[in-house]
Amino acid sequence: MKRRTFVRTVGAGGVVGLAGCVGGNGGGDSGGGSNGDTATEADSDSTGTTTGTAASEPPELVVSTYGAFVDAPSTSPGPWLKETFESEFDATLDFATPDSEINYYIERALQGVDIDADVYVGLNVDMLIRIDERLDEGLFTPVDDVSGQGDVKEGLNFDPDGRIVPYDTSYVSIVYNETMGDDGDYVAPETFDALLEPEFEGDLLTQNPTGSSTGKSFLLHTVDAKGPDGYLDYWEELQANDVRVLSDWSTSYNAFLEEEAPMVVSYSTDQVYANREGQDLAKHRIRFLNDEGYAYPEGMSVFEGTDRPELARDFLEFMLRPDVQGEIAQRNVAFPATTTADLPEEFAEYAQAPPEAVTFTYDELRDNVSEWTQAWERQFASK
Repeated sequence: MKRRTFVRTVGAGGVVGLAGCVGGNGGGDSGGGSNGDTATEADSDSTGTTTGTAASEPPELVVSTYGAFVDAPSTSPGPWLKETFESEFDATLDFATPDSEINYYIERALQGVDIDADVYVGLNVDMLIRIDERLDEGLFTPVDDVSGQGDVKEGLNFDPDGRIVPYDTSYVSIVYNETMGDDGDYVAPETFDALLEPEFEGDLLTQNPTGSSTGKSFLLHTVDAKGPDGYLDYWEELQANDVRVLSDWSTSYNAFLEEEAPMVVSYSTDQVYANREGQDLAKHRIRFLNDEGYAYPEGMSVFEGTDRPELARDFLEFMLRPDVQGEIAQRNVAFPATTTADLPEEFAEYAQAPPEAVTFTYDELRDNVSEWTQAWERQFASK
């Protein structure tokens, strides 16, 4: 049975539907160019619709990704990438957006069913750890000689085995509303320690790290700042200072917009979107605690066993081109992964990068992240 037996085209928009997809959300959040929330497993009993490709038609490249990459309410890179790629390559580019995201392909691999896509866009370190923990054999092929890969910023590569190439990154930071001070001059604290001061009691909204990528990034930043032996004590003090932990980014950010609190854990590209929407930038100030931001890169790779290996690599190289990197950054409201991206002055003016980026390596997260988040959950639930 060929891999493409399970692909069926839906509509004229270049998005394909995949058999076995079920309702659910992805492994991150819907802000800052990252994807949805907690993932669910694929339905192992679903079947697909068979289609064929006539010899006269151009080859089809199926790129799987999260839904917001293709059809976010504001802007999405997907439609522009499809149009531009097809104008330059003799190929048809179709996007697949399974509801359970990478879990869909993990389940297919566990069932011994062929993978029905060529490229995955939107991989993060949590997904990679999940893949390696659940599968004995790799889901993706090494892509360590892709043209343009040498331009990726130092520190963004998160796969020690060279299967994933970063294409953008976000930095998790504090966003605060300057107008909420007594005289319209609220100023967020500058350090993690200052966040514990009585004057900031009840001022911070964040997200549950067990189901939210922004919440997990903030938790990991506290682990980095206070150490594995001190971060729980720090969170105990945060709780005493009435931090509010909500379920996900959308819920907490909407509460921030409704001025339920003057600070929210979000992304340092917040002013890009706020400026685009004509919002008051005084309500979207950025604060890097300890002059740091937690880096959250996204990557792409080629599925093992694709029957379009050269075209798939062409797509990865296309994604790393300076002009394409610039477009992805603007449309996904995230920073480009490369140092050579073509960015307009407006983006550079409103997108703020931290003086220092913080992150943990793949090995550090693989060995510790479950323990860190579970310990946080036990302590937080006990209060």
